[in-house]
Amino acid sequence: MKKLAKQQVFKDPLYGFIHVDYELIRKLIDSSLFQRLRRVRQLSGVQMVFHGAEHSRFSHSLGVYEIANRFLTVPDIQNALNEREKLVFLSAALLHDIGHGAYSHAFEDVFGVDHEKIGAALIIHDKEVFQALNSIDSDFALDVASIILKQKKFPLIEQLISSQLDVDRLDYLERDAYFTGAAYGHIDVDRLIRVLYIKNNQVVFKVSGIHAIENYLIIFNI
Repeated sequence: MKKLAKQQVFKDPLYGFIHVDYELIRKLIDSSLFQRLRRVRQLSGVQMVFHGAEHSRFSHSLGVYEIANRFLTVPDIQNALNEREKLVFLSAALLHDIGHGAYSHAFEDVFGVDHEKIGAALIIHDKEVFQALNSIDSDFALDVASIILKQKKFPLIEQLISSQLDVDRLDYLERDAYFTGAAYGHIDVDRLIRVLYIKNNQVVFKVSGIHAIENYLIIFNI
């Protein structure tokens, strides 16, 4: 779990900077499979109506990774996950949409496929990504794929990546609103992180964060 000699960053319109500390994360971002996401639009054909919606699955995936990185500053999460599991979490957050095809979910509807199943298969069968992941250990790629497939091997990490309030939704709701120019969509991510706790291996939130959660739910259901 080698760290970079110097932290690398991506400038991002939502978070200021996206921070890369691990050599593995840099390798995954540089991989051909991940770079392909630059050419996959986040919102299918929505840019035909909202001309600013040109953002990609690449920028969204980096955003999800950055929120996951910030979640790791929560003391309860720090205590609940060991160093390997933290890197599994960051890797799964980064690669959660690696299986998307052109026009994202519209592609799935037309061809009757599931981007999560495709993504898990690519993680295992793409030589570059598989070797990068398994540079940690021989089970690392399989563990990341298991999270994408929600196989309950890492229930807490799966909750953090895919649940009612997760790192995926926290990014795309804000990012999609930003690039479409919608007046709604701002989520107080910093507040949600501050009121997040782990109890009985479940993600819970302090009652003082109810307003931030209600705002999130209203935006999600619009």
